[in-house]
Amino acid sequence: MEQPTFDTFYTLGGEAEALYKDKGSKFLAYGYPVTCEEEIKGRLDALRKRYYDATHHCYAWRLGPKGESFRAVDDGEPSSTAGRPILGQMLSREVTDALIVVVRYFGGTKLGVPGLIEAYKRSAALVLENAEIEQRTVDVQTTIRFSYLAMNDVMRIVKELQPQIIAQQFDNLCTMTLAIRQGFAAQLLNRLSKVEGLELETDDQ
Repeated sequence: MEQPTFDTFYTLGGEAEALYKDKGSKFLAYGYPVTCEEEIKGRLDALRKRYYDATHHCYAWRLGPKGESFRAVDDGEPSSTAGRPILGQMLSREVTDALIVVVRYFGGTKLGVPGLIEAYKRSAALVLENAEIEQRTVDVQTTIRFSYLAMNDVMRIVKELQPQIIAQQFDNLCTMTLAIRQGFAAQLLNRLSKVEGLELETDDQ
């Protein structure tokens, strides 16, 4: 089957870090793959505890396949000199479901607005360069219920379209939870809906 492209996104394959220095100030940059705001809060709390004596903890995050949810925080730096440059690097690399935090230790010399923007931009760029960027698919999950008599029809469809089997239970009434990339979801659901007596419940992931 031809692979669609509208149902993919890029995220971090794992944690990454980088160090940037300018006029005595140190910028410790951290990148994390994240899936929800609760996870983001946990990461931020851990860094604030670890670097309790830092001057600033500036960050930006994006969530959702298209980065539908996002936030940029300056944490006491002049407005738009920290969070937005960090977010800008995430946008330029098209990375989502990710958090980038830049922890600053002030070195005694003020950098000025242009200097701050450049420092946070470079810190975010460096951590993204050090990170493994992964392409992932937007998946649709569906749970189907069917009688044991319909097993052959269902398994034929599963074999042909190859959705991921998340869970399955076979009895007189069988239940399966399947996940398939969004571009193929309509085809799978259409085929399954034609199986006599089958019930399906769909949830976009």
